[in-house]
Amino acid sequence: MWQGKYITAVRRGRWEYVERAGRISAVVILAEYDGKVVLVEQERVPIGGRCLELPAGLIGDTHGEDDVEAAARRELAEETGFNAAHVEVLGEYYSSPGMVAERFTLVRATGLSRVGEGGGIDGEDIVTHLVARADIAEFIAAKRVEGIGIDVKLLVLLGAPIT
Repeated sequence: MWQGKYITAVRRGRWEYVERAGRISAVVILAEYDGKVVLVEQERVPIGGRCLELPAGLIGDTHGEDDVEAAARRELAEETGFNAAHVEVLGEYYSSPGMVAERFTLVRATGLSRVGEGGGIDGEDIVTHLVARADIAEFIAAKRVEGIGIDVKLLVLLGAPIT
């Protein structure tokens, strides 16, 4: 139906949905540093404001044919200023399969070390938050009161631990 630089609107029968142009996928990073979960907050044009999320990024969009692990390491460093000694794939997921064909791979990053300030690239204005697991629900509630959007993937932190 329509294709832009980054997304494609598709019609299959009566069903309409969007997918990333070139079928690029994403990586979402579950990381802890010093006993605290690493979260990011950034502006998201589609929701008209800032959003609290797990660090994440695209695989193979502008960095050649990088893989899940390389993209996770790159995005974690760019967004948060942390390097990971280990990256473990936890599985592939779909963010909103009734409307979006986008898939992402969830990874756990461990052995973090601080290597920079983070904040993203090209004026992304990403703020990194380190939050104790015991304080996650309260932190999310406070951000919601501030008018910050909450990414659905943060549900992984509110439920049973991932093993």
